[in-house]
Amino acid sequence: MQPLFLVPGEGIRTEIPSFPGIFRLSGDLLLEEIGQCMALGIKSFLLFPAVPEALKDKGGTYGFAPENFYLQVASQIKDRFPEACLVSDVAMDPYSTDGHDGWVENGGIINDKTLPILGRMALAQAQAGFDMVGPSDMMDGRVQYIREFLDREGFTQTGILSYTAKYASAFYGPFRDALDSAPKSGDKKTYQMNPANRREALREAMLDIAEGADMLMVKPALHYLDIIRLIRDNSEIPVAAYHVSGECAMLIAAAQRGWLDRRRAIEETLLAIRRAGADIVITYFAREYAESLS
Repeated sequence: MQPLFLVPGEGIRTEIPSFPGIFRLSGDLLLEEIGQCMALGIKSFLLFPAVPEALKDKGGTYGFAPENFYLQVASQIKDRFPEACLVSDVAMDPYSTDGHDGWVENGGIINDKTLPILGRMALAQAQAGFDMVGPSDMMDGRVQYIREFLDREGFTQTGILSYTAKYASAFYGPFRDALDSAPKSGDKKTYQMNPANRREALREAMLDIAEGADMLMVKPALHYLDIIRLIRDNSEIPVAAYHVSGECAMLIAAAQRGWLDRRRAIEETLLAIRRAGADIVITYFAREYAESLS
């Protein structure tokens, strides 16, 4: 699965300084990118919006606004490439002036005030044509809330790829640069998982399955291979692993300095994630790997 970063406008292709070779793309160029990936056999895409600051507010209301460029481009993709599988990002941080995944009040994250916002966001994405919604927020109970919300509105076939074990990792830096979505204050440790905690991952997986998740995700991937295996051995639904921006950027930097053979390192890394038990590997190297195979 190929992650892609979307910006408003036309003719925009901007490289992310902390992530060489990875770009923010406007809708017209993103459609071209998806067409080229499809020709290589990549048919699944995880889309993220880089939202201008002027469109953000405390409640993240642009996330479900009809004029949202993210939703409009998703509809265009499905019109042109109906066979493509589009997965969304459901969280407040791209749209919130606070930069957090949930509603912020008195310096804390208010879980239950966040859920209705996530529900409206997921519904807008389903209406736009996303095949699966991806709640990355890590609020308690959000999978069940979204599932029931979508079902009530008739979107019973829209799947949920739950960020089940999303750790408070040091390896998200280039991604946050890409979306300009770093928290304005504090950090995300109160709702993302402690990297030292292995048992919680299994508890969260069982809860997500009970709440209606169709797939489970471990994030990051390479530094949490044991968690991938733990969930794979205890779950009958598909497990995805997100090979995150910092993990990829380290490999890119080492290859640029001549310390690693880039192609061999990518192949070995993706093999390790797959060997750990991932049914789906989300990686910024998806297109490059497909090109090397062809």
